[in-house]
Amino acid sequence: MATESQTVRRTVQFKFTLPAANSAHLASLLRAAAPFYEAFGGRRMRLLQNVDDPGRFIHEIEYETAEVFELNRQRVASDPRVQAYLQTWRALWPGSIEIDVYQEAG
Repeated sequence: MATESQTVRRTVQFKFTLPAANSAHLASLLRAAAPFYEAFGGRRMRLLQNVDDPGRFIHEIEYETAEVFELNRQRVASDPRVQAYLQTWRALWPGSIEIDVYQEAG
C-alpha cells in the first residue's frame, strides 16, 4: 500500500459550454463514468453549473495517484483508455473543452 509521501492529490477541471443542456441528464451521464475515474484514483467528482449562464459547466474530479505516475502525465495521457475517454468527451460536446489540473497550495 502506498504511503502518503508516495502519493499526490490533484484536482482536474473540465470546463465546457452546453447551451441546451439538461443538467440532470448530464449529471447522470457523468456518474455513470465513475468507475473510470476510480480506476485512475478518483476520489470525488462533482458537476458545477454557472448560476448566471446555465449552459456553462465545470466537471471537477479530485484524485490521488502515485507520485511517479503523476510525474509522467504525458505517458498517462497517451494511455488508450484515457484517449478513448477524451474522444467520447469531444464527441458529446461540440464546443471546446478546457482541461486544467490543480494541486492544493501550501
